[in-house]
Amino acid sequence: MADTNKKVSAAVDAAAMVESAKKKAAYAAVDEYVKDNMVRPVPRALQDLRMQLSALLEPVFICLPLFYSLRASVLYLSLDCVLTCISCVKILGIGSGSTVVYAVERLAHRVREEKLNVVCIPTSFQARQLIVENGLVLSDLDRHPVIDVAIDGADEVDAGLNCIKGGGGCQTQEKIVASNASQFVIIADYRKDSTSLGQQWKKGVPIEVIPIAYVPVMKKIEKLGGKPKLRMAVAKAGPVVSDNGGLIIDADFGLIHDPVALDTQLRAIVGVVETGLFVNMACKAFFGNSDGSVTQRVPS
Repeated sequence: MADTNKKVSAAVDAAAMVESAKKKAAYAAVDEYVKDNMVRPVPRALQDLRMQLSALLEPVFICLPLFYSLRASVLYLSLDCVLTCISCVKILGIGSGSTVVYAVERLAHRVREEKLNVVCIPTSFQARQLIVENGLVLSDLDRHPVIDVAIDGADEVDAGLNCIKGGGGCQTQEKIVASNASQFVIIADYRKDSTSLGQQWKKGVPIEVIPIAYVPVMKKIEKLGGKPKLRMAVAKAGPVVSDNGGLIIDADFGLIHDPVALDTQLRAIVGVVETGLFVNMACKAFFGNSDGSVTQRVPS
């Protein structure tokens, strides 16, 4: 317990250092803990301390894997697993959504500290901004049409590593990047891990469509057994518009037992640009668990 207390004190000191812009030292303290403890359960004492110090640590959660925030530390551990398991990564596809915020921050730290030579291909406006803001090398498919590894999150992942993506409306560019990668790797927390698609994700399959076709496309989706709904924007009047200028339809099909067949049927509808069903694409998935451990899965 004395050793644990020392590590807790070191982590709190690291938080103070982050507040005073000494990120390098804070990361070193965190990395040392992660190296020793990344597959061990979080001690109860640390869980209690996390609750007591939540106000202090909230601004620096992304720098403190010790406290295992699902939205930061566990995803950091997963990204470390990816970069450890996959060698010779030169061209990296960067996904979109909440996961990528933490992944890019962690990637940028490792690139700086380990002098990694990595070129990043974004899947959205958001991903492009994050790459630039974190000082990573930005490129595109025109210059690097072949990608070593694409890393992305997912809204839900089934037993075969088929995914539903597109909660953020970026599924078309995400799928383009993933399809041009030698390896497509998913990073998510355990809540996204399901036996069948539609088991936990209840918002439906995101489908990007050409604007003038959205009404007839919705009628055809209904004939396939889906319940389509045009996704409306929150901070603007009217519908969500993708980075490509398309509209997004969310279609609820309940439990999806054959995502390959459904994806084929949807993409055959004239006016559909792309679906959020990523079938037979992922080669590996890393799920961060609530106890701070990471579960690795391959397609069953």
